[in-house]
Amino acid sequence: MPEIKIVENPSELGAGTRGSSLGIGALQVVARQRKDDFFGQFERFLVDHQNDMLDFPTIYNYAKRIDGLAEVYQNTVDILNHIYAGKDFPVVLSGDHSCAAGTVAGIKRAFPTKRLGVIWIDAHADLHTPYTTPSGNIHGMPLSVILGFDNKENAINVPNPNVVTMWAELLELGAPSPKIKSEDLVYIAVRDTEPLEEDYMAKHSIRNFTVQELRQKGWEKITEEVKTKLSACDIVYVSFDVDSMDPEEVSNGTGTPSPDGLTIFEATSLMTNFAAWEKTCCVEFVEINPCLDNKINKMAEVAFDILKVTTHQIENRI
Repeated sequence: MPEIKIVENPSELGAGTRGSSLGIGALQVVARQRKDDFFGQFERFLVDHQNDMLDFPTIYNYAKRIDGLAEVYQNTVDILNHIYAGKDFPVVLSGDHSCAAGTVAGIKRAFPTKRLGVIWIDAHADLHTPYTTPSGNIHGMPLSVILGFDNKENAINVPNPNVVTMWAELLELGAPSPKIKSEDLVYIAVRDTEPLEEDYMAKHSIRNFTVQELRQKGWEKITEEVKTKLSACDIVYVSFDVDSMDPEEVSNGTGTPSPDGLTIFEATSLMTNFAAWEKTCCVEFVEINPCLDNKINKMAEVAFDILKVTTHQIENRI
């Protein structure tokens, strides 16, 4: 029988603020405080995170610590390949959102001939590249890695030759680039974007189901429309960034909180519905940062509740 396997990837190499590497531990604290044996129920795999690199300067200003992330991605690919070889289901708990590109690379390594859809539940579009990034932080670039583009035509930066080479290698890591088609990407709750990202989204007709639209139509209708949009896909990966939720209701315990996000109920409803979908092959939780939490450990408490019900839906299905 297939089983759920927990993949723990505490890398925060791609973030601009420190602390998301502690997100998994914050989830474990919640479980232990509640005397919940969730983390004892599943076999767990730890990604070699390379976070010690954060103790030293990086020379790659437009793709900070890209060299370390390549190793993180490769380790993630190897772990997911092992899990899928056993016909099991990975639930991935990660630090910052740059980790998602390694997760998708692992899925495509395991299923090279299957058409993969991506549901990106997030406040941010994450479509920058070394040529367009205002910060150099790779947690703003994972979808560019997944989609396999560099956006040179809109360049505002001139990356050094080493970054150019490593970026090209990162796009091909795990499986040939692109990993997905732009029409197989769906956003939910994205609301904090920049002009270059908006331009790409418009040119490629990438669908964003806004929070306002979700409120107007209801989450049930939105999930139906997402599934219809991705109906040509064989398998689907769901990436849940906790900053998709409204910080007023939850907390500021994430790297880049953005107002007017999803309610806890809406986020929970979306995740449980997608977890129950037979096409869903992987879910990932990212960007829990207890160092930034203004309500003690509220973000991890909420995320743990969503993680539990999501995992329960997956167990019932597989």
